[in-house]
Amino acid sequence: MTSATLSYPLDRQGIGTNATIFANLGTAPLVEHAVRNGEGLLAKDGPLVVRTGKHTGRSAKDKFIVRDATTEDSVWWGKTNAEMSPEHFASLKADFYAALAGKEELYVADLFGGSQPEHRVQVRVINELAWHNLFIRTLLMRPTAADLSGFAPEYTIIDLPSFKADPARHGCRGETVIAVNFTEKLILIGGTAYAGEMKKSVFGILNFLLPERGVMPMHCSANVGSDGRTAVFFGLSGTGKTTLSADASRTLIGDDEHGWSDTAVFNFEGGCYAKMIRLSEEAEPEIFATTRRFGTVLENVVIDPDTRALDFDDASLAENSRGSYPIDFIPNASAQNMGPVPANIIMLTADAYGVLPPIARLTPDQAMYHFLSGYTARVAGTEIGVTEPEATFSTCFGAPFMPRHPSVYGNLLKERIAKGQVKCWLVNTGWFGGKATQDGIKRMPIKATRALLNAALDGSLNDVQFRDDPNFGFEVPVAVPGVDSALLDQRAAWADPADYDRTAQSLVRQFIENFAQFEDHVDEGVRKAAPAVAA
Repeated sequence: MTSATLSYPLDRQGIGTNATIFANLGTAPLVEHAVRNGEGLLAKDGPLVVRTGKHTGRSAKDKFIVRDATTEDSVWWGKTNAEMSPEHFASLKADFYAALAGKEELYVADLFGGSQPEHRVQVRVINELAWHNLFIRTLLMRPTAADLSGFAPEYTIIDLPSFKADPARHGCRGETVIAVNFTEKLILIGGTAYAGEMKKSVFGILNFLLPERGVMPMHCSANVGSDGRTAVFFGLSGTGKTTLSADASRTLIGDDEHGWSDTAVFNFEGGCYAKMIRLSEEAEPEIFATTRRFGTVLENVVIDPDTRALDFDDASLAENSRGSYPIDFIPNASAQNMGPVPANIIMLTADAYGVLPPIARLTPDQAMYHFLSGYTARVAGTEIGVTEPEATFSTCFGAPFMPRHPSVYGNLLKERIAKGQVKCWLVNTGWFGGKATQDGIKRMPIKATRALLNAALDGSLNDVQFRDDPNFGFEVPVAVPGVDSALLDQRAAWADPADYDRTAQSLVRQFIENFAQFEDHVDEGVRKAAPAVAA
């Protein structure tokens, strides 16, 4: 039984069920279903508020890729990309299909991953929860009625939070499983209600498919200036990727996932998925405004059950509370979700060691080196005795979502930088004048970071004097109009320059140790772009 006709019925996919199928519902009916089913509450200003239970983030260690003829030589196997046997997947699939057969209601959404038509993938998502269907419909590209009339899914995602996996039968770790089969073009998600697993599964599909077409998939935000020049921002959590790309004077292409083709930077998604914890109207007014709109879904945000007021400062449900909303809820968003190929690439880091300069200009080889490194560093913790920051290296600024070897993405980036003569910058939004763990040391002033970034994007930074950094070899501006020159020299700002030298060399060694895994996969130019160990 269906609420609307699917152009490609479920039984053609081998899925048999007596459930009522609610196909391609819009926002209002999906919200109605979610409330009716007891899945969430409506907040006083309109958003749907839900809880995801014990899983408030991705279950990275429970994700597996089926190892077969399709993936044997194309996936970078290891800790990030764990393998599942075809036999275990066959058992898991059989049990998923049996679970579908017993459902009373199912929600089906036919969607696109990718806004550029020639590079998008047709994805069908099957959910047992109405709010999950609303979430993925919000995050992916929504087809027109004409698109749906001839829609045939290329990939299918089945998401059943109530499903409990069996490690012995299914070859996984526990009751939670995310299993990806590129041969069957099927992804099975069970045992977790965290909706982000669906979004990142589509990202993984595109990260697998697009490199073979010469398209660079990227875990980044992107925007366009009034001059028509695109900038992309790579960066791990906490480095300022969302904040710095959300500039009211520039047009937002997207906040998280993009492709770089011969003709465009295009958003993979039609929505945004922003962190909500400690969100304030003053600091992020555009994002805050989405929390007062019908159609936004808020995950693990604390809500008063009587007044339905929201408390974004309460982390009792999750530090990783999230909000999903259509990208057009942001006033300066691109109507096409696309922009020209990049003129500038920004690699963001929050260096808690206080070593890296606030901005540096990179050569193409240095850009590939730092892209493969994917560095940031945070304060290790608040425990008594913690004296050192903690370095994090996440390859391509998104290792968990990259099924192919990092050099595939790195070489694509280097080729496209050279082809487009793209300017590349490393921007440090971290600490200045010492380590983050030292008393009195503060983060780089956001006003200075924005001034330096604006100078890079408008081209004026190319006209200033630069010096070569003795540790990392990249170029650092000596003086920039409107920016205190003292902020451009980390070493001079340290109370003990010798301590800076020791800390810098310690960080250099961590970079070199991490990059050893890539040395055999890159050319001599990239190897020479490594930071230098002091003689």
